[in-house]
Amino acid sequence: MEQVHEHIEHHAEGAKEKWVSMVALSTAILAALAAVCSLLAADHADEAMLSQIKSSDKWSYYQAKGIKSGLVKTRMEILKAMGHEASPSDELKLEQYENDQEKIKEEADAEQQEAVFHLRQHVPLARGVTMFQISIAVGAISVLTRKKTFWGISGIFGVAGLYFLVIGLLAH
Repeated sequence: MEQVHEHIEHHAEGAKEKWVSMVALSTAILAALAAVCSLLAADHADEAMLSQIKSSDKWSYYQAKGIKSGLVKTRMEILKAMGHEASPSDELKLEQYENDQEKIKEEADAEQQEAVFHLRQHVPLARGVTMFQISIAVGAISVLTRKKTFWGISGIFGVAGLYFLVIGLLAH
């Protein structure tokens, strides 16, 4: 996109029509908006990935507690089958593992919800980046073909990009 913008600026310098300079200015603004939108979209994508990793880690920890709980239950059943009573410490461990699992489950679900939130934030921002890029490209076409109509179309895509940027910011 930087090359397209530079190409437009180059044409604007040599152009006699004032509107070509306006295309260059609008393209510079669109490029700045695209950069902001891209940064925000990438940030939300990164945060979604980190939250998903944390959630997966929590679920692994949950499973580990479940395995430990299963081992304690098996030991207690074996002792019972042999006519011995389970130790009170085993019963406490079993209860602690089950309590831990509940807490871990809540934390894992919270991380999962955070990942979903960030992905929902990412989508409109990514769409905004796409609209801004299309707008810049159509602006370049308007300069190359010397047709103002394409500049108008570029503006429509720019407004669409701005819409998605605002939606992404408001959904915060």
